[in-house]
Amino acid sequence: MSRMSEAEAIMWTLDKDPALRSDFTNITVLEGPPDEDRVRAKVAAATDAIPRLRQRVVAPPLRIAPPEWCDDPTLDLDYHLRKVALPAPGSMRELLDLAGAISSTPLDRSRPLWEFTLVEGLEGGRTALLQQIHHTITDGVGGLRLSLSLVDLEPDPADDSTAAQAPPERRRDLIERGSPLDVVGGAVAHAIRSNARLAARGLGALADAARHPSEAPKRAADCWALAGSLRRQALVTDSAHSTPLASRSLRRRYEVFQVPLRAAKEVASRLGGTLNDLYVTGLTGALGAYHERMGASCDELRMAMPVDLRIAGGDTAANQFAPARVLVPTRPEDPAERFALVHEALRSARSEPALGIVGSLTPLLAPLPTSVLVRFTRSQARTIDFAASNLRGSPVPLYVGGRQIVASYPMGPRSGVALNVTLLSYCDSLDMGINIDPAAITDSGALMGAMTESFDALLAGSL
Repeated sequence: MSRMSEAEAIMWTLDKDPALRSDFTNITVLEGPPDEDRVRAKVAAATDAIPRLRQRVVAPPLRIAPPEWCDDPTLDLDYHLRKVALPAPGSMRELLDLAGAISSTPLDRSRPLWEFTLVEGLEGGRTALLQQIHHTITDGVGGLRLSLSLVDLEPDPADDSTAAQAPPERRRDLIERGSPLDVVGGAVAHAIRSNARLAARGLGALADAARHPSEAPKRAADCWALAGSLRRQALVTDSAHSTPLASRSLRRRYEVFQVPLRAAKEVASRLGGTLNDLYVTGLTGALGAYHERMGASCDELRMAMPVDLRIAGGDTAANQFAPARVLVPTRPEDPAERFALVHEALRSARSEPALGIVGSLTPLLAPLPTSVLVRFTRSQARTIDFAASNLRGSPVPLYVGGRQIVASYPMGPRSGVALNVTLLSYCDSLDMGINIDPAAITDSGALMGAMTESFDALLAGSL
């Protein structure tokens, strides 16, 4: 058994508010129907290799400590692996609508927090694999590494032992959930240890300051800089900058978009920045144009973008990110000029001192009453216009059950914002999954048209 981090416990608690749900869905399009026995075998092997896939959450009373991950002795792969079919030939629009409907249903909190659905009947004989996973299991980067346990580097690998036969029954030595007394006792012990660590850190800081009084001015300056960073990153008080994107609902609409990777890299390099700079520049250009079409003017928007905090040798699956907030320009219309401004904005955001102490703040937030935590999170979500993530995928073709992956579109959680755009590179393509709140983006066709125009303008120099 293991315990959630405080950050994961916060996400688990916030699920009590449907608008703040943190599960995400990946839409993987395959060239054809996979071998279902091989898929099942791969998933069964993954539940052995990745503990959280076979575990359910056990929460202590009164939230005196973060919930625990406990092995589920009743794990039923038939529940977690499903198959549906669209009336052939199913279009991409129909697939996206089905994915949105499936992911609208919350994951069962009494079971391991994932569900995979094979969707047959797509046009061209293709099949899709929908992977719905709760954010407490992993973040986007960890999710990619989790996916590696489900794919092959060739259609029929010679050493694929999992494909030789159907998987055996789940082993019988799974750890049963502890008694209520065990759960409470473990939670109390964890709370005592956590409070002791916080007190020790505080006493250590005071002792260090007493030993080095000459460093007091620098410490004061660092504290002032940190306070300013916290105001920009964690305690934002002004509202989001967009009026047209202000409305919120529990509905969702999925859209997808692709950009050629080689051309994007070439342009980003020529403009003196990164692929991520180009990605955000294309998004801001599209959102700026969308505002114009809606009859509104907007010079900048506040974007939330996760920053990976992993270190070499650490846990690659668990959540290890800090949510950076940055004001990004939607103007000027000239893409090269806007690229330069975005590049500088993102460079400054990565150096924010507050991002380095995010782990120190979560123990203070996690014990708050649910109503207070939800109210605080909602107030901060209202300061954000949109969210964006950038994930690095495989540069070579991958296969699921003997079928090549054609495209993969990650749909990140909105968590109270107007839209969340998640980019995943795959071979020579940048695949973007766009999770839209229809109450905020009332004309998704106009937005997607603006996306095409914005990225075309950016990549024009590479043609």
